[in-house]
Amino acid sequence: MIFVIDDNITMATCIARACKTETKIFTNAVDAMEEISRAKLPDLIFLDVLLDGPDGFTFLNEMVSYNDTRKIPIVLVSSLDFSQREFMQYGVVGYLNKDTMVPEEILEYVKQYAK
Repeated sequence: MIFVIDDNITMATCIARACKTETKIFTNAVDAMEEISRAKLPDLIFLDVLLDGPDGFTFLNEMVSYNDTRKIPIVLVSSLDFSQREFMQYGVVGYLNKDTMVPEEILEYVKQYAK
Protein backbone atom coordinates (compact mmCIF):
# COMPACT_ATOMS: atom_id res chain seq x y z
CA MET A 1 0.00 0.00 0.00
CA ILE A 2 1.23 3.47 -0.91
CA PHE A 3 0.06 6.68 0.75
CA VAL A 4 -0.13 9.91 -1.22
CA ILE A 5 -0.45 12.98 1.00
CA ASP A 6 -1.21 16.14 -0.96
CA ASP A 7 -3.85 18.83 -0.41
CA ASN A 8 -4.18 19.27 -4.17
CA ILE A 9 -6.51 16.39 -5.06
CA THR A 10 -5.67 16.63 -8.77
CA MET A 11 -1.96 16.24 -8.07
CA ALA A 12 -2.60 13.46 -5.55
CA THR A 13 -4.73 11.58 -8.08
CA CYS A 14 -2.04 11.89 -10.76
CA ILE A 15 0.62 10.53 -8.41
CA ALA A 16 -1.66 7.68 -7.32
CA ARG A 17 -2.39 6.70 -10.92
CA ALA A 18 1.30 6.74 -11.80
CA CYS A 19 1.99 4.26 -8.96
CA LYS A 20 0.04 1.53 -10.79
CA THR A 21 -0.62 -0.23 -7.49
CA GLU A 22 -2.89 0.11 -4.48
CA THR A 23 -2.76 3.65 -3.13
CA LYS A 24 -4.62 5.69 -0.58
CA ILE A 25 -4.94 9.46 -0.96
CA PHE A 26 -4.96 11.87 1.98
CA THR A 27 -5.48 15.61 1.63
CA ASN A 28 -3.94 16.37 5.01
CA ALA A 29 -1.33 14.98 7.39
CA VAL A 30 -3.77 14.43 10.26
CA ASP A 31 -5.86 11.87 8.37
CA ALA A 32 -2.72 10.05 7.21
CA MET A 33 -1.34 9.87 10.76
CA GLU A 34 -4.68 8.54 12.04
CA GLU A 35 -4.57 5.79 9.44
CA ILE A 36 -0.99 4.96 10.36
CA SER A 37 -1.88 4.91 14.07
CA ARG A 38 -4.38 2.13 13.31
CA ALA A 39 -1.35 -0.01 12.34
CA LYS A 40 -1.97 0.51 8.63
CA LEU A 41 1.65 1.11 7.74
CA PRO A 42 2.27 1.93 4.09
CA ASP A 43 5.21 0.59 2.12
CA LEU A 44 5.96 4.06 0.72
CA ILE A 45 4.68 7.63 1.18
CA PHE A 46 4.63 10.44 -1.37
CA LEU A 47 4.45 13.60 0.74
CA ASP A 48 3.66 17.15 -0.32
CA VAL A 49 5.62 19.55 1.86
CA LEU A 50 3.28 22.55 1.88
CA LEU A 51 0.04 21.11 3.23
CA ASP A 52 -2.93 22.91 4.77
CA GLY A 53 -2.89 22.37 8.53
CA PRO A 54 0.14 20.50 9.82
CA ASP A 55 2.68 20.72 7.00
CA GLY A 56 4.96 18.04 5.63
CA PHE A 57 7.76 18.96 8.03
CA THR A 58 5.48 18.39 11.02
CA PHE A 59 4.48 15.05 9.52
CA LEU A 60 8.15 14.08 9.07
CA ASN A 61 8.92 14.94 12.69
CA GLU A 62 6.00 12.81 13.84
CA MET A 63 7.10 9.88 11.68
CA VAL A 64 10.64 9.76 13.10
CA SER A 65 9.38 9.81 16.68
CA TYR A 66 8.16 6.18 16.51
CA ASN A 67 10.24 3.08 15.82
CA ASP A 68 7.77 1.49 13.41
CA THR A 69 7.07 4.60 11.31
CA ARG A 70 10.62 5.92 11.06
CA LYS A 71 11.45 3.04 8.70
CA ILE A 72 8.80 3.95 6.11
CA PRO A 73 10.44 5.42 2.98
CA ILE A 74 9.15 8.89 2.08
CA VAL A 75 9.44 10.78 -1.20
CA LEU A 76 8.99 14.54 -0.89
CA VAL A 77 6.87 16.11 -3.61
CA SER A 78 7.05 19.88 -3.93
CA SER A 79 7.59 22.84 -6.19
CA LEU A 80 10.21 24.04 -3.72
CA ASP A 81 13.84 23.07 -4.21
CA PHE A 82 15.17 20.77 -1.49
CA SER A 83 18.37 18.92 -0.98
CA GLN A 84 17.59 15.26 -0.29
CA ARG A 85 20.55 15.16 2.06
CA GLU A 86 18.79 17.63 4.39
CA PHE A 87 16.00 15.15 5.04
CA MET A 88 17.68 11.74 5.09
CA GLN A 89 17.32 11.57 8.89
CA TYR A 90 13.55 11.69 8.37
CA GLY A 91 13.36 8.63 6.16
CA VAL A 92 13.27 10.69 2.98
CA VAL A 93 14.56 8.56 0.11
CA GLY A 94 13.91 10.99 -2.70
CA TYR A 95 12.49 14.23 -3.99
CA LEU A 96 10.20 14.93 -6.93
CA ASN A 97 9.69 18.43 -8.26
CA LYS A 98 5.99 18.98 -9.03
CA ASP A 99 6.89 21.20 -11.97
CA THR A 100 9.08 18.69 -13.77
CA MET A 101 8.27 15.16 -12.51
CA VAL A 102 7.02 12.51 -14.89
CA PRO A 103 5.08 9.28 -14.17
CA GLU A 104 8.15 7.13 -14.82
CA GLU A 105 9.99 8.79 -11.90
CA ILE A 106 7.10 8.00 -9.56
CA LEU A 107 6.99 4.40 -10.76
CA GLU A 108 10.73 3.98 -10.14
CA TYR A 109 10.23 4.78 -6.44
CA VAL A 110 7.31 2.36 -6.32
CA LYS A 111 9.40 -0.42 -7.87
CA GLN A 112 12.26 0.24 -5.47
CA TYR A 113 10.37 0.62 -2.19
CA ALA A 114 6.86 -0.85 -2.40
CA LYS A 115 6.52 -4.50 -1.44
